[in-house]
Amino acid sequence: MDEPLAYLNGSLLPRSEAMLELHDAGFVFAATVIDYIRTFQQQPYRLEEHLQRFRHDCAACYIPLPDSHDRLLTIAQELVAHNATLLPPQAELVLILFATPGPLAIYLGEGSGIGPPTLGMHTFLLPCARYRRFFAEGMVLAVPGVHAVGPGQLIDPRCKHRSRLHWWIADRLLRDPKYPPHAVALLQDHHGHLTETAIGSFLAVMDGVVCSPRQENILDSISLRQVRSLCERLGISFEQRDLCLADVPRFEEAMLTGTAFCLAGVRELHRQPIPWPGPIFEDLLCAWSEEVGIDIRAQILGNC
Repeated sequence: MDEPLAYLNGSLLPRSEAMLELHDAGFVFAATVIDYIRTFQQQPYRLEEHLQRFRHDCAACYIPLPDSHDRLLTIAQELVAHNATLLPPQAELVLILFATPGPLAIYLGEGSGIGPPTLGMHTFLLPCARYRRFFAEGMVLAVPGVHAVGPGQLIDPRCKHRSRLHWWIADRLLRDPKYPPHAVALLQDHHGHLTETAIGSFLAVMDGVVCSPRQENILDSISLRQVRSLCERLGISFEQRDLCLADVPRFEEAMLTGTAFCLAGVRELHRQPIPWPGPIFEDLLCAWSEEVGIDIRAQILGNC
């Protein structure tokens, strides 16, 4: 079979046949928890951590998981191993996991039942071309609006989910000519503190310290955990603090960290230039590349 496989509700099947019911809560309410995992040398990277976060987020969002951790691990490994055989040796995959509460009977006029829960996995080719500009030119960020996070929010910002309409709107706002071309949206909270982007966690370097927005306001990012680990290994100070646009002139460097591209430097934030590429960024990227056995920048620039 030349078609990649997908996993859906207990079965491996051709990806083109993996479909959800229109009355699934994942469509009706966008009630979907997801995780996004990439491969290095066609092996899932930090898979255990991603699965642990996925299970945690499903529980936090009241979405039951029908399979055990070990079962999820086995399915993910088998799916990646099979689909990787359809690719050239240098290509990399993205593995997506998703879970929803399942079909809603009321949308078929059949009462008020929910379920059984939906669980799926599928893969696609890592889209290196999307990230090539990040390494060739440096990233440009702009702040088009407010990210509704804070105490009392029903959706914990630390959970990874598919309720992403605010990111869709932010991306469309950035198409206005008043924003730089190719800018990526970085949002603020109601206090004016910078939070995150749709594709990665924001980091700034101030006085030689790598600074992240406070954890309670942003995704529990596996990539951000990796940066903290690398900072500790390299003897670079790391801390969480409130960051605002008024702080940008003090930024010695800025970066974005995300699963697909790992770590990219930022050269401009809301029309204000930032030194790029910076020495701490270079050290972190080099250490990350050494850990995974691949020159990450060269891989992205070479289109994987």
